[in-house]
This record gives sequence, structure tokens and C-alpha cells, in this order.
Amino acid sequence: MSVDAKFNTAVEDVRKLKAKPSDDDLLELYALFKQATVGDVNTSRPGMLDLKGKAKWDAWSKKKGTNSEAAKEQYISKVTSLIESIGLQ
Repeated sequence: MSVDAKFNTAVEDVRKLKAKPSDDDLLELYALFKQATVGDVNTSRPGMLDLKGKAKWDAWSKKKGTNSEAAKEQYISKVTSLIESIGLQ
């Protein structure tokens, strides 16, 4: 199975987790997904009142320089570990 196919399967599996992952796990998944699909952060940082937006932007910004293939592999690994700890429905 190609990395792209595994990545797409992992994206679907996240929606099937038995429980909601922690906020830190969700931020990590968001950042890796954005890095894999968009690349380096390409928007300005949200304003100080948008705490959720800033947290997401900061998490994505930390992945700057990671190529798409590596981000997909890290995403797959993260989802695999979440499935092992939380399980699927």
C-alpha cells in the first residue's frame, strides 16, 4: 500500500476512534495533516482573541520544513498509536 493510500486510510480512521483524542493529540494531527496536504503554513497568525486559531497555527508552524511525505508518515504513525490506545468503533 502506498503512503498516500495509508494516509487516506488514517484520515478515515481518525473519524472512527472510540473516544475523542486529547487536545494535544488533536493539534498534532491537525498540524501534520495541514503540513502533508498544504505544506508550510501560508497564512498570517490569528489575532490574540482567537485562542483556538492561534494554537492550531502555532502547531502547524512548528512543522515548517517537513516535506509532505514525511508529514504523511508521521500522521500515519500518530493515528496508529491512537488506535492502539483508544481503539476503533
